[in-house]
Amino acid sequence: MGRLRKKHNWKGRQQEDPQNSPEDGETKVVAVVEVDLKDGETLKGVDESNALVLPSSKTKKKVIERQIPKKQPLTKKQKKHLQKVLELKEKKAQRVDLLTKLAEVQLPDSEMKMLYTTSKLGTGDKLYQSKKGVDEMEEGALGIGKISSLSGANRKRKRWKEEEEEEEEEEENGTEGSDTLDSSDEEEHNDREMEHPEVHKPEEPAGSSLEKIVNPAKDEETRNEATPCQTFKKELSQPAVFIPVDRLPEIQEARLKLPILAEEQVVMEAVRENPCTVLCGETGSGKTTQVPQFLYEAGYASGDGIIGITEPRRVAAVSMSQRVAKEMNLSSRVVSYQIRYEGNVSNETKIKFMTDGVLLKEIQKDFLLQKYSVIIIDEAHERSVYTDILIGLLSRIVPLRNKKGHPMKLLVMSATLRIEDFTENRKLFPVPPPVIKVESRQFPVTVHFNKRTPMEDYAGEVFRKTCKIHRMLPPGGILVFLTGQAEVHSVCWRLRKAFPFRPNCTETGKEDQDTSEDRRSFKKTKQKKTVSLPRIDLDNYSALPVDEGDEDRQAGIGDEEEGSDLDLELGDEPGVSEEKSDPSLPLYVLPLYSLLPPEQQAKVFRPPPAGTRLCVVATNVAETSLTIPGIKYVVDCGRVKKRFYDRVTGVSSFKVDWTSQASANQRAGRAGRTEPGHCYRLYSSAVFGDFKEFSEAEITRRPVDDLVLQMKDLNIEKVVNFPFPTPPSSEALVSAENLLLSLGALEEPPPSGRLKDMERARLSCPITSLGRVMASFPVAPRYAKILALGNQQDCLPYVITLVAAMTVREIFQELDRPAGSEEENSRLAQRRARQAQMKRLWAGQGASLQLGDLMVMLGAVGASEFAGCTPKFCEENGLRYKAMIEIRRLRGQLTTTVNAVCPKAGLFLDNKMAPPTESQVRCLRQIVLAGLGDHLARRVQAEDLLDPKWRNGYKTPLLDDPVFIHPSSPLFKILPEFVVYQEVMETSKMYMRGVSAVEQDWIPQLLPQYCHFGKPLETPAPYLCPETGRVKCHRDSTFFRVGWQLPAVEMDYPEGLERYKLFAKFLLEGQVCPKLKSHTSCLLSSPSTMLKTWAKLQPRTEALLGALVSEKADCRAALLSMWKRNEKYLLLAYCQWLPEAKHEEVAKNWPPIY
Repeated sequence: MGRLRKKHNWKGRQQEDPQNSPEDGETKVVAVVEVDLKDGETLKGVDESNALVLPSSKTKKKVIERQIPKKQPLTKKQKKHLQKVLELKEKKAQRVDLLTKLAEVQLPDSEMKMLYTTSKLGTGDKLYQSKKGVDEMEEGALGIGKISSLSGANRKRKRWKEEEEEEEEEEENGTEGSDTLDSSDEEEHNDREMEHPEVHKPEEPAGSSLEKIVNPAKDEETRNEATPCQTFKKELSQPAVFIPVDRLPEIQEARLKLPILAEEQVVMEAVRENPCTVLCGETGSGKTTQVPQFLYEAGYASGDGIIGITEPRRVAAVSMSQRVAKEMNLSSRVVSYQIRYEGNVSNETKIKFMTDGVLLKEIQKDFLLQKYSVIIIDEAHERSVYTDILIGLLSRIVPLRNKKGHPMKLLVMSATLRIEDFTENRKLFPVPPPVIKVESRQFPVTVHFNKRTPMEDYAGEVFRKTCKIHRMLPPGGILVFLTGQAEVHSVCWRLRKAFPFRPNCTETGKEDQDTSEDRRSFKKTKQKKTVSLPRIDLDNYSALPVDEGDEDRQAGIGDEEEGSDLDLELGDEPGVSEEKSDPSLPLYVLPLYSLLPPEQQAKVFRPPPAGTRLCVVATNVAETSLTIPGIKYVVDCGRVKKRFYDRVTGVSSFKVDWTSQASANQRAGRAGRTEPGHCYRLYSSAVFGDFKEFSEAEITRRPVDDLVLQMKDLNIEKVVNFPFPTPPSSEALVSAENLLLSLGALEEPPPSGRLKDMERARLSCPITSLGRVMASFPVAPRYAKILALGNQQDCLPYVITLVAAMTVREIFQELDRPAGSEEENSRLAQRRARQAQMKRLWAGQGASLQLGDLMVMLGAVGASEFAGCTPKFCEENGLRYKAMIEIRRLRGQLTTTVNAVCPKAGLFLDNKMAPPTESQVRCLRQIVLAGLGDHLARRVQAEDLLDPKWRNGYKTPLLDDPVFIHPSSPLFKILPEFVVYQEVMETSKMYMRGVSAVEQDWIPQLLPQYCHFGKPLETPAPYLCPETGRVKCHRDSTFFRVGWQLPAVEMDYPEGLERYKLFAKFLLEGQVCPKLKSHTSCLLSSPSTMLKTWAKLQPRTEALLGALVSEKADCRAALLSMWKRNEKYLLLAYCQWLPEAKHEEVAKNWPPIY
């Protein structure tokens, strides 16, 4: 009744309760009133407006008292039930306190979002997808289920009010005599309602369900847009695979400390659900050693495929395979490596470490890499050329493997990677791969910036900062970053002079006392110093600000406590006595760079002598390649020496430039490997802000001719369309195509057509058979051309040795470095003299001397191999032992490749190789000219010497400035007119390396592609070569671009109608076929008639010429091949030149083959 009370006219529809009817005997009288109206009409009934007829008074209701039942004692079951209700009420009372205490220890929302609920295990929800874009997913979920605050609000509010009124009425009508059990049941029911509240879902519009039925695709599309993660085709469920690994307890304990172990589920889910995955983890996170183990345990190597891991360096491939095999407690037959010259891969191999070049060679043999199930590209942040090519190729191989039903996974791992090159490069990955980031095991590193940025003497600033660190700061190794070998040795010499190391002369207590006293004195002198204005040289001013303040220094002002950061803030003012020698503070100084012998490089990993501090002065090789233990302080000069190539001229030069922010952070991270450290940057924070975020990829800074050749060998003709992660410039690609065309590795494009079509065809030239042979050699295309031409006059062993020596850089030791003492200075002088003497000996005399620097290389390798390539021999004669070993390995590899390409060669590695003869030296010079034709230089003539800087200089076709022969070259004093060089290096001047003399008349014969030839000379007249049967002539020539006039050279007559006329003349004269010489006296016209301008007037000349042109018979070989196919060829045309009486005789002896 309560719900109907508020409806329309509820009082009029109310019926009386029969219980409340009047008593018997009482009658209710209703008065009926008749009202007379006009015209005799009457109105009967009750009129509401009649005051005489009023509604009856409300009947008093009788309250019937009910008997209250007698309270029954509770049964045992009811008592238990009541006890439970009371306990529940007590828990409710304590709930507020409990929630308050839980709120105090609750994790923030930012951390809660990163956690993963175990309730979703097995439901298809992936952890790597949950971690990616948590905020976007929540916003999307809230946006989908948003409830309108207006729609239906009035109806709900009215319904709530009606329910409240109904409850109030029931309370008024109800009795208050309920027993304890009833109230307890009601409370229990309310408690359950509070624990499980009813969830009201938002009402959908009426048309929404119909829209879903009519257009389900739209609903699916909306759902896909709301989900930020890419969804892939759901695979059929497969049973989980786990391969047990029996690890040693100490290995397992060490593994658990690596950050990558916590992300195993994330990594494996991403690898399983995606064909390509990007894994970013700082150095020290354990990704290189642990990810292959994750994949092995997940069964990726249990079937037909194996796990392949590529490393940019050979040392890393070997060491990582040994480390993983030790951790997994497996033999080297299961976890193997393969590098350029060696390997231990077997049929049992499941995990294979290799260099990226090895995998690229395997792709040439097996494009789909059928024997691999997973490929891991490690250290992708170095962006080597082979790494970029591999990623581009694998991005196409992976979809092809998936289509064929034999899927393969690709995992790109890096430390500091510019992931935009992968995630935003739709040409490389149409579907962006997921990016997983792993934190590193890193201690905090405090970074200190200089107030001023030294623009010139940064090496001196490095020395001063290192001295302050050593004098003032607590124990800990120092790592100094410089740009080159000369700077490293210079700073090492100054540090050894300032802090000489003498064993057994220091005591620890005294050293600590001196260190604390020096620190106090330094703080006093620092407080007394007045603030000076910054020194700015307007002539040497750059756009980089040099007077920015140091945020770290400003943050520490006023903090004078012992051990505070202020004590470690050394400032950048020049010290008082850095140059003064202090034997009480010995410093163990070691250099480190890539060309340092391995035994000296290994010293940095050993602990320093007792009582000394380790100081390593290194180049950027210590950024990522090596981890030196015990380093606490890093001094970063902010520079790096890079090799730059001119895309047009090919000139290479080393230039010192600012490093990138990623490299600077890598350097700073070296201070936090074992304990909290400090990094002192010798530049301001503003200068750091202007650094590039990442270093440029190597593919944008070097020639790409070798890569283009390898890709052409893979039948990738349009290299421009290749999906490079960072594409090279179009200039570099055009230059590479032009070089390969000149070397004969590519087919010439059609000479005619539209300009746009010709340009397109020039960038998509197919490879030739010579190009495929060149691509099989693991050297640069120029050197591959030399190898392809080397099988002449038994020169192939010398050619292989020369190519190996030219490929391996810096075979001689660098002895022009500062000495640490007078004794060392005299020893270096003796070694330099010995090295120069051996170079003169190896260069030889006479014809051998004309081979120049290449003869020195050949002699050095031959002498080293004859002596057994021992370290002692290399040290005594100024050779790098590491380079000699690499040359020996490369010789072996090239010998094997040449035997595979040309089995008739029958080569073997001869360690007792005799010096070449004069004729072989001459042949070697010609072969080198054919391969290095674009690197030709001519000595500046006296009449062209307009500038003194051109004295003893050489002119090249592509350079405007002169180039010079290096003073250490045996050709420096000879100065041949024409030379070829290996490369041009720019230092103080532009010097040629690998110089060899060539003869002038060789150039048009061996390099016709670089020459412009004139018309055939009349004197000497063209003639037919008796050996080849081809028409020869002499032509003037000039070298292209520079217009060097070359002597007339004998060569084939140029193609055209004139060559057919000359061949017809020589045929009639009997020079082509001697049997026809007997008919020469019977000819109706002279054979010279073929060359006359009026020859067209005679039918016999046109008949013979037309027959030759139609079959392209312009030489003896073409004519003989035609007679093999058609014996009557040229018979009718030749008979027209003879009387009819001779026709039958000629026909009997036709063809006139001798």
